[in-house]
Amino acid sequence: MGDKNLKVDTFMQKASPWQAEYRKLREIVLSSGLDEDFKWMHPCYTSDGSNVVLIHGFKDYCALLFIKGALLKDPKGILVQQTEQVQAARQVRFRNLQEIVDLEPSLKAYIQEAIDVEKSGIKLELKKTEDFPMPDELKAKFRNDPELKKAFEALTPGRQHAYQLYFSQAKQAATREARIEKSRERILAGIGLNE
Repeated sequence: MGDKNLKVDTFMQKASPWQAEYRKLREIVLSSGLDEDFKWMHPCYTSDGSNVVLIHGFKDYCALLFIKGALLKDPKGILVQQTEQVQAARQVRFRNLQEIVDLEPSLKAYIQEAIDVEKSGIKLELKKTEDFPMPDELKAKFRNDPELKKAFEALTPGRQHAYQLYFSQAKQAATREARIEKSRERILAGIGLNE
């Protein structure tokens, strides 16, 4: 049984509406021997300092997120890719405590497999930023603003991808152009979208 983290205790006490579900997930994960930490404002469980699983919640469900879930076998077919853009992580979603109780043996097996994957050093081949579509409006902006293009290319791949996704999600060209213009100063300053 792993040791409990005081920050996670506080998180659990304040959790709403998923308090009972979080507590059960915590119990299951800690029984695996993973170390408990608190990262990204959520309980995170690690093996030798590497992130393995995370507990988090949303309006309609709470979830156990496997950091390298795309590498798991998923014999029960319970892993969900949160969005198209998520490459490695996969979630198991719950809408009530009983679903967690019913899946407890499977969850323990999935957690053990995730620990084994992490210890093996297997890496997931992630797409590069250039593999994602770039909005035409951003390409046009780069042609007319070489300073912006240079600053964008100096951003980390994750920051580039976040901006590309943000710009691409707008349905209208005018909205995409406005988003690019509003983000210009942040990009020039080397700042990510959500920093």
